[in-house]
Amino acid sequence: MKHQVQFISHHNERYGYLDSVRIALLGGCRWIQLRMKNATDDKVRPIAIEAQRLCREAGATFIIDDRVELVRELRADGVHLGKNDMPIAAARQLLGPGFIIGGTANTFADVKAISDAGGDYVGCGPFRFTTTKEKLSPILGLDGYRHIVSRMQAESICIPIVAIGGIEADDIQPILATGVTGIALSGAVLRADNPVEKMKEIVTIETE
Repeated sequence: MKHQVQFISHHNERYGYLDSVRIALLGGCRWIQLRMKNATDDKVRPIAIEAQRLCREAGATFIIDDRVELVRELRADGVHLGKNDMPIAAARQLLGPGFIIGGTANTFADVKAISDAGGDYVGCGPFRFTTTKEKLSPILGLDGYRHIVSRMQAESICIPIVAIGGIEADDIQPILATGVTGIALSGAVLRADNPVEKMKEIVTIETE
């Protein structure tokens, strides 16, 4: 069974945001989230326009982190909302039914709230400590995902769950074995000697 892989754009000393998007697409990833947390909309807009063009050429889903108005303006595929961003219900009211809305969760209660509010998927983490996020929630680990998935099954909640936070290639099969739907990452790809090949490797990992 193939799993879903989401790539969260990032930058480091070697690559800018658009470089990271190109790398992920070349490596076969078909779900890109543009995340530029502390930048202004005016700085994000030109990068988002080009990232969206690249995604459309590749047939990839293009999500923008946090910026609901920019998503509506550019007609991106959707938005990902953190715990301190606009509430999912308010974003749905602004965007309407044609956009994907994802939310960030750390607990089963968060997952249920996102599902009840009409979210389309959950980014659930962090799996382990990660330096790409400033305000980190408690680490989940494999046991945390097992607990959340079992509670979801018990309450018949079927929203897709994507694990995120410090995930490396070797972590993917054990994480997927907990019952989550997919994984999201950035650093594991961008730190690799050959990031395009690393993305290809990650996309082709299958659940056992």
